[in-house]
Amino acid sequence: MCGRFVVASKPDELQTTFPDFVFPDEMPLRYNITPGQDIPVLTNSGANTVEHFKWGLIPSWAKDPKIGNRLINARSETLAEKPSFRNAFKKRRCIIPVTGFYEWRPNPNSKTKTPMFIRLQSERPFGFAGLWETWRPETGDVLHTCTIITTEPNALMQTIHNRMPVILKPDAYEQWLSPEDQPGEELSSLLTPYPDSEMVAYPVSTRVNNPGNDSPQCVEPVEDAPPSDQATLF
Repeated sequence: MCGRFVVASKPDELQTTFPDFVFPDEMPLRYNITPGQDIPVLTNSGANTVEHFKWGLIPSWAKDPKIGNRLINARSETLAEKPSFRNAFKKRRCIIPVTGFYEWRPNPNSKTKTPMFIRLQSERPFGFAGLWETWRPETGDVLHTCTIITTEPNALMQTIHNRMPVILKPDAYEQWLSPEDQPGEELSSLLTPYPDSEMVAYPVSTRVNNPGNDSPQCVEPVEDAPPSDQATLF
């Protein structure tokens, strides 16, 4: 799964990466984004500005919004089949701008895990493939939500976790964000593991384990400590 990520790129860097969208002159740098928070999204709705949706997809037919707590990720292999995702897969796709993400690597002979930060070697921002939905409660405000699509891990991620988020290649942005229905086979062909040769991963401080910590220190590399010195995720 993908349960934490970072958006700490400057607006001009995001603008260069996603030239078809307008980014504000200032955006808060976020180093420890967690499920349930509002996150920046670029949708296929026709809007050309960055929007902010709640992370955790609530299908339009849902009776209880708490379902979003379980739908922060969507497996690429079953998007066309799962009732929670199949309609959005056809009609409501998005890109989540990202600087990097976290995953926790199990430590041999220990119940502890080491937090790892994963980014592109270029240190440029990139985009997760996502889906979005609009949920209309009987009373209250309309809620826009989203989920991050995951796929099988590449060689780098296999050493850390058995899944990884789908990182779209720039030449896939236009098709993924087309407002028109797209053939499922063609869309699925975009949802493959990103080349491991273009990525890097390194251990970071266990401060990222606490969702309340949101600072540059979260992404600073640390020495890969022995298992006995690692802390458990909470």
